[in-house]
Amino acid sequence: MPAQLLHNVSLRSYNTFGIDAQARLFAAFASAEELRELLRLPEVQEAEKLVLGGGSNVLFTRDFDGVVLRNEIRGLEVAAGPDENTALLRAGAGESWHGVVEYALSQGLSGIENLSLIPGTVGAAPLQNIGAYGVELKDAFDHLEAVEISTGLLRSFSHEECGFGYRESVFKGPLKNQYIVTGVVLRLHRQHRINTSYGAIRTTLEEMGITEEPTPQQVSQAVISIRRSKLPDPAQIGNAGSFFKNPEVSQHKFDTLKEQFPEAPGYPVPGGVKVPAGWLIEQCGWKGHRAGESGHYGVHAQQALVLVNHGGATGAEVRELAEQIIASVREKFGIELHPEVNIF
Repeated sequence: MPAQLLHNVSLRSYNTFGIDAQARLFAAFASAEELRELLRLPEVQEAEKLVLGGGSNVLFTRDFDGVVLRNEIRGLEVAAGPDENTALLRAGAGESWHGVVEYALSQGLSGIENLSLIPGTVGAAPLQNIGAYGVELKDAFDHLEAVEISTGLLRSFSHEECGFGYRESVFKGPLKNQYIVTGVVLRLHRQHRINTSYGAIRTTLEEMGITEEPTPQQVSQAVISIRRSKLPDPAQIGNAGSFFKNPEVSQHKFDTLKEQFPEAPGYPVPGGVKVPAGWLIEQCGWKGHRAGESGHYGVHAQQALVLVNHGGATGAEVRELAEQIIASVREKFGIELHPEVNIF
């Protein structure tokens, strides 16, 4: 059955912020061939295109006067890796990311357990090189397959070709809006390589009564516990998770910051220091802030990095709040915050 092109579709249920924007055109595809069929339609060729997976990293500030293509390609399978301790896990781009983490654990594979409970789909994961608790997607990435929008050709991209950076890839830069990811292959470990060095993982494991070397499943459980304690469930409060990237500053800038704010946290990264955006925002007094006449949007009470829609907010209101936060952090600390969320 060919994919169907729909007109004037509400996107409220397709974005975790719960913003009620409309797409002029909308279609879902469940295979690379269905995607090619859609891309051959004159209406689609001429329109601005937006690919949606879980809609967990977008903020709509207006109706979308183009075509929204929803990626629903499924499929999970494990194949032999280059050596006996490595396995290749292939996932369709429309699979839920957390579902892939659970599947990997069920197969006795480790490498992505620190990325548990990150919302969204597999196809979006390499585009912004998702990361959490000391691990990034690029650490487990082997290659991906994507359809070129202009030709419909399927192409494979290696780790190097993806140009991964902090919440960045070549698909957010030189190749932006040129390819649609159909599948991702991860390189995972049969012999466990546990990473508990970041954040509160070790403390949480101890609170769970785990004092010996934890299993990947236990690390996953700890990460899930931490995330649930800090981050609101989009099914209950509209949000897109971390709204801002953690800024990276030079060592000199960080030393200057520490002189003025001795308690300022920072994590060494190549070329400088990463400063938690949530801490910067909280120091500016935004944590728990509610805006609007009825307080219908604002900053989450447990995590200043998360902007929330308590109900009825517009994307323009949330964007204005983000701009106010950016300006206040710039004024107080001389550090520029950048959204992690894609704003339309």
